[in-house]
Amino acid sequence: MIDFRNICKSFSGKDILRDITLRINPGERVGIVGPNGAGKSTLFSILMGEQSPDSGSIAIPKNHRIGIMRQHIDHNELSRSLLDFTADAIPELKSGAEELKKLENDMAEDRIPDEELDKALRRHGELQTMIEHLGAYRLDVEAAQALSSLGFAEQDFKRPLSSFSGGWQMRAALARVLISRPDTLLLDEPSNYLDIPAVEWLCRFLGTFQGTLILISHDRFLLRKLTNVIVEINQGIATRYPGSYDFYCREREQRAHALEAAKRNTDREKERLERLIDRFRSKSTKAAAAKSWQKKLDAIEDVELPDALNYKGVIRFPAPPDAGVEAVRLEQLSFGYDDKTLLFQALDLTVNSGDKVGIIGYNGRGKTTLMKLMAGKLQPVGGRVTPGHHAVIGYQAQEFSELLPDELSVYDAVREALPAGASTANLMNILGSFGFSGDDVEKRCGVLSGGERIRLQFARIFVNPPNFLLLDEPTTHLDLNARELLQQALCDFPGTVCIVSHDIEFVRNVATTILALEPGGVKKYYGNYDYYLEKSSALIPSAVQIRSDGAPLQDSAKLRRQERARARQAIQGDLKKAKTRVESLEKQCDELSDRKTFLVAKLSSGGKVDFAALKKELAEVEAALTQCETDWEEAAMELEALRLENDRIHSN
Repeated sequence: MIDFRNICKSFSGKDILRDITLRINPGERVGIVGPNGAGKSTLFSILMGEQSPDSGSIAIPKNHRIGIMRQHIDHNELSRSLLDFTADAIPELKSGAEELKKLENDMAEDRIPDEELDKALRRHGELQTMIEHLGAYRLDVEAAQALSSLGFAEQDFKRPLSSFSGGWQMRAALARVLISRPDTLLLDEPSNYLDIPAVEWLCRFLGTFQGTLILISHDRFLLRKLTNVIVEINQGIATRYPGSYDFYCREREQRAHALEAAKRNTDREKERLERLIDRFRSKSTKAAAAKSWQKKLDAIEDVELPDALNYKGVIRFPAPPDAGVEAVRLEQLSFGYDDKTLLFQALDLTVNSGDKVGIIGYNGRGKTTLMKLMAGKLQPVGGRVTPGHHAVIGYQAQEFSELLPDELSVYDAVREALPAGASTANLMNILGSFGFSGDDVEKRCGVLSGGERIRLQFARIFVNPPNFLLLDEPTTHLDLNARELLQQALCDFPGTVCIVSHDIEFVRNVATTILALEPGGVKKYYGNYDYYLEKSSALIPSAVQIRSDGAPLQDSAKLRRQERARARQAIQGDLKKAKTRVESLEKQCDELSDRKTFLVAKLSSGGKVDFAALKKELAEVEAALTQCETDWEEAAMELEALRLENDRIHSN
């Protein structure tokens, strides 16, 4: 287990972590959540020994291996070849190998005194044992195997890491950390810069990891899929929630309500005591009582409310101008960045006004390029792009930060985006709609957080209200609350929306149509993300994945066996329930049938009976029997379907 004991850390006089005491048990899958800047990554740095706490300590089991996958790869690593970067997975191997080489050179050159030779030989043996135990001689082979299983082609191995997209670099980083065979795996925002298929793949891949997993993420999909414990870092305090992400959301809300009630009661009691003290402190007959009240007041501890998980306002989009039936039409469109390779060829596509479109596909397939073509930022090499009647485009690029000079104030940044000759009268209202009010409008862009920059970019877009929004990765740098607010604002927006995002929950809740950039071209799915998953074979667990060179990569036999085992386990519960229901309905039908036979015999016996009561009961029994037989038929058909599915899984 890993124990954080009274960890404190501050920067520039500001407390980041305050008396953090936390235990992480072996095999737990822990999600770390909290506001941006709350100290989540600082906690990782302290755990890795890269920073020292101001006070407190961390207890880690002896020989416990910790692997970490960070948000970014060190710039100095990008010039290394893919294989060299991946194989360099165990830092102590490098220092051990260097020490061993120096020791061997010293012994060969007779530079070691005789009295120290025995000690040098023992150290030589220790180093050789350590290097062999850590698998130094197998790392190149294991790195090549891991890279191949993650979709890299063999010819990629000698390419510099810098030649790969961000998503493929993150796959290489994951391969590197996994072949280091960690007991505990630390992941800091692993879904940033990954495309949706890669996020789905990451979930499946990490689902089989047997060690302890600690995940920092704002991605609700990853938190729901991968974690069974949530730790919230807020106001420097760590609060542990022993359950899933959904349990955490419910429990946090209940705790917040309880704390608010406690704070109200505490504040009322303090006000009451203060009034009594002020009223009677000057009266000699009440001096003792006033002193007693003061002691009670001093003993009352303030109740601190946790910060809301960040931005608490609302995002309100101004009403869009009227538009025609179509937002944009692409006709026989072809485009490529060079003459040899075309990303799109003879593409016909229409986006209708009011559509909410999610664009998904592997990195390098052209999601951003397609957005730029629709926005008019790129020109096709063939065919044409026709904007809809009265279409007003609002485009947000991935590189939004480059559009906001550090020295500009928030107010000036939005005023700069106004159309020529437009009035500034409504500018403050627009800024307020996106959470900037009061002194916030005077902030310089250079000091804004990532979430504030995103909101400011939206404010710049909406000074000229669009009816066609094109948003490329709008959730990057947004915390959980801001993502949900933006999600709701887009759902309520009556205009047209096209989004590219790695946040699966965001796409699932906003998009009503999916454009999938598949190996065969662009395919349109007239339904939401779940409909796309149902209809497409691209992302289901047994599906074909795509290599970095675009060729298909079949899942390994081991993965298929694991998926079959999970499928069999999942269906067993349904089979048991269906079988129990069929048996219960059969028993109920038999009892009703026996009762019907008895009532018919009673009516035809000729004896003295209450014909009216018996006929009424017989009618009720016949109606119940008919319904029971109908229910039994449905249950039996469901059971048969489950049995066939179970047989299919076993036969695969």
